[in-house]
Amino acid sequence: IAQGQQVHISSSPPIWPTRDPEEGGNYDLANAIRIRAAAHSFEGKCFNLVASGFMGRDMRDALAGLGDDAARILDNSPRSVSMIIDPTGAQVGDSLCDSEGLLYADIDLSACVEPKQFHDLAGQYNRFDIFKLTVDRSANRPITFKAADTEEPDDVLTLVPTQSL
Repeated sequence: IAQGQQVHISSSPPIWPTRDPEEGGNYDLANAIRIRAAAHSFEGKCFNLVASGFMGRDMRDALAGLGDDAARILDNSPRSVSMIIDPTGAQVGDSLCDSEGLLYADIDLSACVEPKQFHDLAGQYNRFDIFKLTVDRSANRPITFKAADTEEPDDVLTLVPTQSL
């Protein structure tokens, strides 16, 4: 978002059996994806192309062989959805949930410009005359252990990040 993103691509699994469907408590996967995708589009003032996986009959049959309840769980668990979301968080065109296919829609990237002027998450209207951000790029030791009766760290174990900025 901070780099001026205009189009974001999201990917989701075709099915997400969080709980046994007969026990209840599963959330609506398609609705959860809609909410997350719309939130990203709205916050980033960008289009979001949501390309979710689809579980076809061959995949279902292969997974159903994993156990006695697998077929029942697969058949009754919430499905994913594919869609296109505009910078206001609204869906553009159709969505795909129960079949495999391609989605087509015309998008106008200029629709990203005006909303970014009102709510600029990239920081283009920051006040650098009064605010300053400093990034400390020195080695960071996020965890150190010290003896209970001293202020000095004990060098028994120190975790160091493996990736630097």
